[in-house]
Amino acid sequence: MTPTMAEFAASLSYEDLPEAVLTVLRRSFLDTIGVAAIGSTSQMSILARKGAIALFGTGSAGAARMLMDGRKVSPAGAAMAGAFTIDSIDAHDGTTPNKGHAGSAVFPSLLAVADAMKSNGVSITGKDFAAWLAIAYEISYRAGQVQHETCSDYHTSGAWTAVGIAAAASRMLGGDVETIRHSAGIGEYHGPRSQMMRCIDFPTMLRDGVGWGAPSGVAAAYLAKEGFTGAPALTCEGAEAQPFWDDLGKRWKTVEDTHYKQYPCCRWAHPSMDAVVALMHRHNLSHEQIAAVRINTFHNATRLAGHQPANLDEFTYAIAFPVATMIVRGKMGVEELGPDILDDPDILRISRATELVDDPYLTEISVGKRWAAVTIIMADGHQYSEEPRTPQGDSDAPLSDQTIREKFYAFATPVLGDNRAARMHQLTTDFDQTDDQEFSQLLDICLSPA
Repeated sequence: MTPTMAEFAASLSYEDLPEAVLTVLRRSFLDTIGVAAIGSTSQMSILARKGAIALFGTGSAGAARMLMDGRKVSPAGAAMAGAFTIDSIDAHDGTTPNKGHAGSAVFPSLLAVADAMKSNGVSITGKDFAAWLAIAYEISYRAGQVQHETCSDYHTSGAWTAVGIAAAASRMLGGDVETIRHSAGIGEYHGPRSQMMRCIDFPTMLRDGVGWGAPSGVAAAYLAKEGFTGAPALTCEGAEAQPFWDDLGKRWKTVEDTHYKQYPCCRWAHPSMDAVVALMHRHNLSHEQIAAVRINTFHNATRLAGHQPANLDEFTYAIAFPVATMIVRGKMGVEELGPDILDDPDILRISRATELVDDPYLTEISVGKRWAAVTIIMADGHQYSEEPRTPQGDSDAPLSDQTIREKFYAFATPVLGDNRAARMHQLTTDFDQTDDQEFSQLLDICLSPA
């Protein structure tokens, strides 16, 4: 029989995990911690950590170090600061069916709880952590798909990652089936039902809601441990939710639905960026020859700000400016996250001359995928067009291990240095094979000051 959500969370062991799930978790660990490294330099991360120090003192749960910081707060505070740190650079893993991201909330939350457990003398191995990650990812993905199916508004990832984190953290703390049920219910009820399109229309540091979804899930687990009730989580139980849980433990959404990003900006811009790369190379174009760009894409993508972003938040939720950056510089990496790029006259010229077209057909088919078509218009009137396409990094066009590795080093090395980045790469790539001492080293290398 198919286990319930809580039965799944209470009983899953490392030995139950298919190799394909472990592959995703290893890739996501490396990818996410690289984003955390560069994210730790952002103003958004600095402010979040200051807030955590001010608000989340340590208590009987144990002290947890903040990601890439080392200062000690409560597990909920460390989860909040870490989630904001990762979310500050929009380059972490995602799930297209959920229109959002799990790793940016899951990793800082589970690392925080693990560090608090370590401070209380609990030994943890990589196999333990792998099982907990798998619980958090799988439950988050399924809860999110139920939420999107049953709620009229488009909520941020914080809303549904709170559920997966609550269940996984409860398991970490020794919760039984009933305690996990209550933990998930508390996480769902108190998780942020923040409207994603608000931050698309008006980009700020609120981002994808994980900065509050992560501590909501962690707090739920500790509340449930003390006997606080909250079951059921409606995204996990009941008639409307049931179809999304019927194959739990047999089919892994974690494997099917996880994607990775090549560029540090909203994924809705990625198919257009991939398209201009193809057009520029195929026709040997230079940006000086280009008069305008036309992008046909789905409705929500056309609402992205970005012809002339004033800050990193507006740059992150943009299409025109990242596409113009790709045309002018031929790349989108760490250097393109600096404030000087916002005043680049060549990029601004192309960005202002970029038209976003709300395409009904691309809106209709942008359900399991995100579609865009690009036309480059030359100064002499000639036009070059690329057929509608979806972004690289999905399961049908996966990024290679080498690409993920190169992205990690590009993000981590400038912040952490060669030696620490190399050790982090080594430990995260095979994290599930670490014993308790090596896993303690992994916590230290992730949580020490950048």
